[in-house]
Amino acid sequence: MSQLPQSFAELEERITAQYGSLSRRLQQTARFLLDHPQEVAFATVARLAEQAGVTPSTLIRFANSFGFKGFSEMQQLFRSRLVDELPNYAERIRAIRTATGETPDSTQLLWEFSEANREVLEALPGRIDPVQLERALDILEQAEIVHVLGARRSFVVASYFTYALHHIGKRAFLMDGLGGMHSEQMKAVGPRDAMLIISFSPYARETHDAVAEACERGIPHIVITDSSLSPLAPTADVSLIVHEAEVKSFRGLTASLCLSQTLAISLGVRQDRKNDGSHQEQEG
Repeated sequence: MSQLPQSFAELEERITAQYGSLSRRLQQTARFLLDHPQEVAFATVARLAEQAGVTPSTLIRFANSFGFKGFSEMQQLFRSRLVDELPNYAERIRAIRTATGETPDSTQLLWEFSEANREVLEALPGRIDPVQLERALDILEQAEIVHVLGARRSFVVASYFTYALHHIGKRAFLMDGLGGMHSEQMKAVGPRDAMLIISFSPYARETHDAVAEACERGIPHIVITDSSLSPLAPTADVSLIVHEAEVKSFRGLTASLCLSQTLAISLGVRQDRKNDGSHQEQEG
């Protein structure tokens, strides 16, 4: 069995390649889906079937023919495309209203975001390998200075983690790229330092470059990212995978912030235990 498409571009390429071998109904479905990707991202199967002029079972059969367990699994690729191609929030909101014909009120959105974030937080401890978590703490503890990088959306997590490290007495530097000086800030990373890099799809160029240079210079680095397929994961000393909540193409940061808080406080506990041991030896 061929590998499941991992992006909208891969799915589009697969549909195009197999279009000639599809039945007439599935060809009709393919044309509609590729011509109306924004609507497909959010509308229900029933609404899409009506717009496409096919039955709901045809949409499900179409998804199955490309290896998906159901239509909603395939629909996630259409939503990911919208996130990547429509970074402007106003454009995303407009796309959602066009696709669904609905304007969600604030209370409804609060419930949806709260429920989605609750689910990812409940799943987070089971997704993080305890061995990798301890290895990350080893790297942070041994580093003279921890350099923290997170561009664009990830910047929120990076800035919080830097703040938390300062408050537990760990030397830290936020690589904010002020004045476009990411490369200059990389030069300040010393041989006894370490890096924490946070990056989510579509993975900012700054983080790509930082990971490549860290590998080249042998700088220990931890990556917090959203998939084991992330291009940053394979070469990292430690890769921590978090799955964030997504509501109507808007992705959260709750799980990443929870993980970064755990790392910072756990490091603080280690340092405090170490200091207590030193004091006891001196008193003895």
